[in-house]
Amino acid sequence: MSPITFWFDPISPYAYLAFERLPQALEGCSYAVEYRPVLLAGLLKHWGQRGPVEIAPKRDWTYRQVQWLAHQQGSELALPAAHPFNPLPLLRLLVACGRDGRPNRWQCEAVLHHVWRGGAPADDPQRLAELAARLAPPRDPQAAEVKEALRCATDEAIARGVFGVPTLELPARAAGAAPQCFWGLDALPMLRAALDGDPWFEGAPWQAPLPAGDAPGPR
Repeated sequence: MSPITFWFDPISPYAYLAFERLPQALEGCSYAVEYRPVLLAGLLKHWGQRGPVEIAPKRDWTYRQVQWLAHQQGSELALPAAHPFNPLPLLRLLVACGRDGRPNRWQCEAVLHHVWRGGAPADDPQRLAELAARLAPPRDPQAAEVKEALRCATDEAIARGVFGVPTLELPARAAGAAPQCFWGLDALPMLRAALDGDPWFEGAPWQAPLPAGDAPGPR
């Protein structure tokens, strides 16, 4: 059984769509998923990136595209009343739910559906309280240990090369090798090929050093 680590933040519609699509994309594979909540803003800050919704035309495109992608894959999706929002209460709730900060699929589904179905405000205090009551986490989401666990998970993701969500990680194939990370909803077919043992992953496109160079400046 192949272990998969699913790094995600519920603020991302692509993480929601990948979560919904995963069982169908990997049907027939033997795998076990470990769900790891992380703070997307922390990843973006570390790598010096801006989020899609911070760029006005990209924001508009993102909201249109994710609704098309949901329609295409048959997933229910309604944009929350306000986006972006502060995801920390939801992330801490997830961490508080799971053993060692690792929630199960049902808990993740409840949080992702809270955000991406119905079109209500994701950060509404009453809705958050009702969600927390339904999930009944064994730890207080506001506890210092929970907050620290989320920070540590985000740092761990960064150390593994995670720069965005969703990222699905497979363990290294050999001692001393790096784990295989697949970023984005559109990487699910690539992940499936890796799980199926596609020899492409043993060849130069994946294994060989990639070209390096300075990023081009404005023209």
